Amino acid sequence: MGRLERPGQPAERDRGERPTDPLGRRGRQDAGSRAASAALGRKVFGEVLGVAVNSKGNVIVLNHPGTASSGPLYGNATTQLLEFDANGKFVREWGKGVYGLGYAHSVRFDRYDNLWVVDKGTDSVMKFSPAGFVTMNLGRRPEGYEGHFDRPPNDKAVARDGYFNGVSDVSWDQNDNIYISDGYGNSRVAKYDKNGNWVKSFGSRGTEPGQFRVPHNLQVDRQGNVYVADRTNRRIQVFDTEGNFKRVIMLNVAYDKNRHPVLGNLTPNRPDNTAPWTLCISQGQTQYLYTTDDEPGRLYKLTLDGKILGSWGESGRQQGQLNWAHGLACRSDDAIYVADMNNWRVVKLVPQEGNTTSR
Repeated sequence: MGRLERPGQPAERDRGERPTDPLGRRGRQDAGSRAASAALGRKVFGEVLGVAVNSKGNVIVLNHPGTASSGPLYGNATTQLLEFDANGKFVREWGKGVYGLGYAHSVRFDRYDNLWVVDKGTDSVMKFSPAGFVTMNLGRRPEGYEGHFDRPPNDKAVARDGYFNGVSDVSWDQNDNIYISDGYGNSRVAKYDKNGNWVKSFGSRGTEPGQFRVPHNLQVDRQGNVYVADRTNRRIQVFDTEGNFKRVIMLNVAYDKNRHPVLGNLTPNRPDNTAPWTLCISQGQTQYLYTTDDEPGRLYKLTLDGKILGSWGESGRQQGQLNWAHGLACRSDDAIYVADMNNWRVVKLVPQEGNTTSR
């Protein structure tokens, strides 16, 4: 699948090469364009916003199926949580009828195989037991009796302890404290203890270190470093567990700035740094950080101190391409799952020695 692209080298498409494998080895795309209808239990997906893998290798897909038969067309609730086994066989649907589900944004498994669902629409973060029962809810869904809910503009949002505003993701430290990126509106990170008691928050809206503009994804490593994908500011910020700023990581691998985006206009003077949308930290003996951007549409593998080891893919609608990757699962470095949102599919990347073809 081509050579591993190193930082500082021209992007492989500038050289006419095929996408490279971010694992530093040859790789194959194991579940690509046929994933929605074939590889995952022959289920048909809408927009796929998240993916998570538990200790058994079972896969949860966060699907927005929409509806063609009832409205409204805009502002309609749309969330499915679909479980598949490691071979892609459909197992069950989670959470049907749960009050906190409306427009879910992210799914993660904790180390105890509890499934956490982060719902941007209802501003709820729900913990499901392995058996599928809700055992904790953080935040509160706005009441529906008034018939319409007006969310304040992001620059006018006022954060309140215990409430969310456009919540986006969740992670945990080694003491099981809970960290939540909050999110589109509040531009902060919220911290709870393992029992769901409010501890603190850190961050505000802005461009300075420690400030955010759409903290879109969040992860915590085993050393207690909190990584936040500060999407609109085009950076990953790293904090300690008390919210003290430590460093910034940039995605600055060269790319073809004249290549037209899959969605949106081709703008002049495109920046060198690209916007991180997703984060995932692997759980092997050596932890690695994975992330994706919307354009040029690549998956990156980094060391925890921010060194870019390689990248894979490009934006597009074909096999080997991604169209706004919105979620990652990387429990093992041997299988990386990508929620390929606007291609309506889940992509599984498997490292493989030697030359292979994508399928």
